Amino acid sequence: MDNQHKRISGYRDLNPFEITAMNEIKEFEAKWNGLVERLRLFEEVDQRNLSLAITYCEDGFSRAVRAIAKPERIVS
Repeated sequence: MDNQHKRISGYRDLNPFEITAMNEIKEFEAKWNGLVERLRLFEEVDQRNLSLAITYCEDGFSRAVRAIAKPERIVS
């Protein structure tokens, strides 16, 4: 569906810089996810710490995207 973000409360149109920056974050996240999948295969890697790294990075990527998108806070 075209322009579906316009149907979601709190979202806005992004400018070209913001779109490029968000796509760069998504590309970096994809590379990170590939590395993580390879690291999971090694018994020598501390899986608990790897899981924590995954969680913190997911949060970081999400926050970076939100920093750019700046979605409006909706209050009912």
